[in-house]
Amino acid sequence: MTETPEQSPQLQQSPQLQQSPQLQQSPQLQQSPQLQQSPQLQQIQAGYEFAGGAVRFGAAVLDGKAYPEATVKIPLAVINRHGLVAGATGTGKTKTLQLMAEQLSQCGVPVFLADIKGDLSGMASPGVANDKITARIRDIGEEWVPTAYPTEFYSLGGQGKGIPIRASVSAFGPTLLAKVLELNETQESSLGLVFHYADARGLWLDDLKDLRAVVQHLTSEEGKADLKELGGLSSATAGVILRELITFADQGADVFFGLPEFDAAELLQLAGDGRGMVSMLELPAVQDRPQLFSTFLMWLLADLFHDLPEVGDLDKPKLVFFFDEAHLLFADASKEFLRAITQTVRLIRSKGVGVFFVTQSPKDVPADVLAQLGNRVQHALRAFTPDDAKALRAAVSTYPKSAYDLEELLTQLGTGEAVVTVLSERGAPTPVAWTRMRAPQSLMAPSPDELIDQIVAASPKTARYAVALDRESAFEKLTATASAKAAESAAAQQAAAAAEDAQAQAKADAAAAKQASQAQAAADRQQTRRQQQDPTVVEKVVGSSAFKSMLRSAGTVLGREITRSIFGTSRRR
Repeated sequence: MTETPEQSPQLQQSPQLQQSPQLQQSPQLQQSPQLQQSPQLQQIQAGYEFAGGAVRFGAAVLDGKAYPEATVKIPLAVINRHGLVAGATGTGKTKTLQLMAEQLSQCGVPVFLADIKGDLSGMASPGVANDKITARIRDIGEEWVPTAYPTEFYSLGGQGKGIPIRASVSAFGPTLLAKVLELNETQESSLGLVFHYADARGLWLDDLKDLRAVVQHLTSEEGKADLKELGGLSSATAGVILRELITFADQGADVFFGLPEFDAAELLQLAGDGRGMVSMLELPAVQDRPQLFSTFLMWLLADLFHDLPEVGDLDKPKLVFFFDEAHLLFADASKEFLRAITQTVRLIRSKGVGVFFVTQSPKDVPADVLAQLGNRVQHALRAFTPDDAKALRAAVSTYPKSAYDLEELLTQLGTGEAVVTVLSERGAPTPVAWTRMRAPQSLMAPSPDELIDQIVAASPKTARYAVALDRESAFEKLTATASAKAAESAAAQQAAAAAEDAQAQAKADAAAAKQASQAQAAADRQQTRRQQQDPTVVEKVVGSSAFKSMLRSAGTVLGREITRSIFGTSRRR
């Protein structure tokens, strides 16, 4: 149940919500004799009295008994100081997220949740009473009204049910992408140079094929000069990055990158009745790819940090972001990646965003990040191994001094119980409180598929994000450039071949002309020699007086034959 919800102007605009029993202040419970006799319970009761609106966790517990008059809660005004929800598997972390998200929504605060297993989708459906719920609400003195909450469903790249969330590779950036590709720090630095080159050349990296095209260009013969100019990028490292990109795409990851790119500001919306919209990223279809979805969550948070204005401290946050399975985000992270997370968490609170990391143990979160988390909800921890015992002692050391034996208590908490300490409205830690948590009022199981499909189909965001787009980007530009160069090269080769053929023909023609000239000269010389020869025997006989006398007496036949021969006008056949 939320405290003093009338402070929310959104809720004042909704008569329907104002009439809901959920929003009515519970009557002040009289102190039990045990509470009057227990300084510890009195300290808890006083430490959790706040003037402003608050989210109620449940009732304080001492010696196994819950005391409804000692209500444990967290002020809305300090939720942007971030928090940690931790505990072993099966201890109730998911239900804690659910009950917090319900009350935040009720107070007009938008919420983002990553639904790893699919059971948080039940927030879109009213809860169903059972014996356990009845016993819990009786034990902690809380009202319980089955309620459905305004919910939007999203999915990474359209894998599963929900509105597709995509990011352009350029926007995702080299640091996050290096985390997904599991690159080492040298390769991460080199990938940054590739992004720098693409930015400087106006090569938009919309999807993975764009990035592959840039890397392939840099490792090609045409791109050698550009690769050398980058300096810190070796061809071997570029080859490793290219192979990782190809493997990543072959695993189907290309659907997560592209256009239209999701605008994280969509998460800051209110429903028509003034309640905060619960934006739920459905991850069952990609739960076997934890590095991918955890890094995408970080991209959404970084996008919010980049776009939102500074607002300082507010009466309530603009958005609460629950980062489930947070240990996956920090595992094997580079120094640059951890530095970016720490800076984002430190600064985003001034933009009105509260972040709650959800994981199994506080040791999963780096110390620099853990130091930024002012609110703690610790479910049971297990101490089966020496490492577990060490982690337990480390967790206890981070809590304020308490009359509870925390090292023992944290191993004995029941399901739906937690050790809580938060920041008061003054910014001071509240007393450590063993808390029996209230039951969520929405369905503690997945919503029916038909309902989810109906909600997705009715959302105006579906029309904006459902269909993937492919504009002219790095791949198309580099392909066009390569095609133009290939065409230019082919034309040059054809021109060179034509010139070579013409040159060869000219040489052949010159040789033929020379040969013909030589032949003609030889013929001319032969003719000249014939003309210059001495008179032959025949000429002497013909020219003699005796032969002339014979011709006159023998007739003209023989003379005509010889003369024709001499003139060369016809030949004997």
